[in-house]
Amino acid sequence: MARAKSFVTEGLRSGKLKPVIDKTFPLEDIADAQRYMEANGQVGKVVVVVE
Repeated sequence: MARAKSFVTEGLRSGKLKPVIDKTFPLEDIADAQRYMEANGQVGKVVVVVE
């Protein structure tokens, strides 16, 4: 597990790994974000922004 964590951390740091963000939701729309994920239509990360 430590090796995998190191691999991902270094990949993100170096820019070789770039997460794909499919959609961003404000915290107030957390229920919409959950429904979106349950529909399995995303092609990347679903991000909930807490301000």
